[in-house]
Amino acid sequence: MTTYARYFGLSRAEARLRADELLDFAQLRDRAASQVEPLSGGMKRRLTIARAMVGDPALVLLDEPTTGLDPQARHLLWERLFQLRRRGVTLVLTTHYMDEAEQLCDRLVVMDGGRIVAEGSPRSLIAAHCTPEVVELRFAEEGDHAGKLAGVGRAEALPDRVLLYVDDGDDAVAEVHRRGLAPSGVLVRRSTLEDVFLQLTGRTLVE
Repeated sequence: MTTYARYFGLSRAEARLRADELLDFAQLRDRAASQVEPLSGGMKRRLTIARAMVGDPALVLLDEPTTGLDPQARHLLWERLFQLRRRGVTLVLTTHYMDEAEQLCDRLVVMDGGRIVAEGSPRSLIAAHCTPEVVELRFAEEGDHAGKLAGVGRAEALPDRVLLYVDDGDDAVAEVHRRGLAPSGVLVRRSTLEDVFLQLTGRTLVE
């Protein structure tokens, strides 16, 4: 870190101070004397971001910053990036994790096949392209369950469950039971950016 800091014209004392500050920021102070290779994937990712901050940039570009990290490492990295946002650093990132985009981004661009298909804040995209809530229904027996739910909401039949896109999930579940259906599993959740992404780009796998 100190060697890298010297590339930005810092004196040895300034470079040492900056390295200590950034190792604290990345929660890597206890590994200050370690070689890079033995570090875990999450540690290496935090170290990379700390190194990028040596020159105190106003803009940081991140390409899928949490790919391959376990949940604890992902959330710790999110906390570090959120701190950068609060300091006024502009973050531009690419990600396939919609929960990550929802956590970190003020403004999003959704792309499909190299084309921009939607842009806006997470909340505005969900409001524009999805319903407030989604009901996930699982059934023990096969059948045209989605067809029996016409009028309850927009129904989407998947191999393992039926999704109902509705304004009020509890009301929708009550209507499901009134129609004589007995799902083996019911989950009511709020709509997410992942729902928006699949709505805009489809569920077909694109290599």
